[in-house]
Amino acid sequence: MLEACRQVGMPKGLPSARQAYLEACNKPSPKATQDWSHAAVYLAARDCGWHLLANEIERKALPLFSDCYRNYCDRVLGGEELIIELPKELPETSGKKASRSENLKQLKKLQQLVD
Repeated sequence: MLEACRQVGMPKGLPSARQAYLEACNKPSPKATQDWSHAAVYLAARDCGWHLLANEIERKALPLFSDCYRNYCDRVLGGEELIIELPKELPETSGKKASRSENLKQLKKLQQLVD
């Protein structure tokens, strides 16, 4: 009953907890760059854990996700604007190539690990 009351007062674009769960489970990686129905879905899934959502059965994962999602929904109802922050890009790698002797030295190290 409480969940039904929550849904009536939800702003447009916020899906139900189960719809949000299914969306979170089905989005491909990289997650932050996907088109989400609402930032609350992404943030709840991130906090809940991508690994958990991908590897646990719905009976176990949905209640955990729903708790996270409900917290974000409450924040939205309180007037907070949620934002998905894109991860920082990795720095460019050095354009300097290793010398032949350095490559051979590294190869010998790898061979010793196998032996």
